[in-house]
Amino acid sequence: MKEKFRAIKHMWKLVILILLIAIAFSYAMFQGGFVSWFLFYSFLPFAAYSLAVAFYPVQDGIKAERRLPKHEFVAGEPLKVRTILKRERAFPLFYLLAEEQIGGSLRHAVPKEKTKALLFAGFSKEIVFDYTIDELPRGEHTFQAIKLKTGDLLGLIEKEQNSDSEDKILVYPAYTELVYRPFENHYDQGAAASRERVQRDTTMAIGVRDYQPGDRFSWINWKASAKRNEIMTKEFEQKQSHDVLIVMDCVPDRRFEGIVSFTASISRAILKKGAQAGLLSVSKERIAFPVRGGETQLQQIFYHLAKVQPACPVALDTVLEAETFFSGQNMTMMVVTSNLTRTLIEKAGMLGHKKGMVTVFLIKDEKESPTNEELALKAMGTTRGVRVILVHENQFDSAFSEVSLR
Repeated sequence: MKEKFRAIKHMWKLVILILLIAIAFSYAMFQGGFVSWFLFYSFLPFAAYSLAVAFYPVQDGIKAERRLPKHEFVAGEPLKVRTILKRERAFPLFYLLAEEQIGGSLRHAVPKEKTKALLFAGFSKEIVFDYTIDELPRGEHTFQAIKLKTGDLLGLIEKEQNSDSEDKILVYPAYTELVYRPFENHYDQGAAASRERVQRDTTMAIGVRDYQPGDRFSWINWKASAKRNEIMTKEFEQKQSHDVLIVMDCVPDRRFEGIVSFTASISRAILKKGAQAGLLSVSKERIAFPVRGGETQLQQIFYHLAKVQPACPVALDTVLEAETFFSGQNMTMMVVTSNLTRTLIEKAGMLGHKKGMVTVFLIKDEKESPTNEELALKAMGTTRGVRVILVHENQFDSAFSEVSLR
């Protein structure tokens, strides 16, 4: 319907242009004299150019190509986009307005003036323009097309066309380099954090994995390394369980991006330490990653965190109550949330009695202090075997050195 209306509008303006030419010619014929013919011949070049623009094939005459430096980014990174417009014919265009058509959440994060450019093409067959998005938001974003618009000097004829040029980029959550220190003891014995890499029984190899910084030279499996043409190390049985299950709160909240960023940070820290980690999130759909280790697990978790949205219809304590994902497994549980409630502490305490210590990371804004209610709930958590740690945004690196709310 929109295309039909545009075609009717174009034809109507073309009719008006022809009528203006006819009127100017009639005036010169009937009026005669230098002035009337001067006006007609002065108007004629503009009218002829307008007619030429009316029949200029914008759709077939201009091809758009978008060039991106890469297709995977981290939230907060800048993106410089280069758009190249190529023409087969050197038709003189008075102006060319190019506008990027962006879909999804990126469209609301980037001002329109950033993705729009007024170009004076002239006779050029290749026109280049760049624009920069200063800070990319987390998510999967689509560049749908490039809208091109041109016209004549009189403003009577306008040609508009969307040049199909689709690209997608994936923006992973921002993360902080953390040093993961497993909490080895329970609250009644004091909370100690180990600085050492996860200890394993080196007398029993149970498999091979990719080499990670910190692995000993004697752990290298030379046969597997020769077969795969990359360094592989032996995977040993752990002396004690260092499996970690991370439960992320996906209830709509203004601190949700902080929750995602911290979840990404601790997931990366745990897996880089050599331990195994899993992730549970319930948003529009329930997603559960089994507890595993290695780079593949990290990539899968980060891909999910890049796309997850705050759309959980129920509170986190209800999610924990309904879950059986961690039943029968000996693991450490870490809960990442921005909303500490009594029912959450109670449910975490029940799980702690079965599985060991549960740690709740409470995400706060950079200068936000805990409320009196949250301090009381922290004390309640201590008696129930639930460790509550306050984490401020931009201060994630202190997460494993903090053992209490300040």
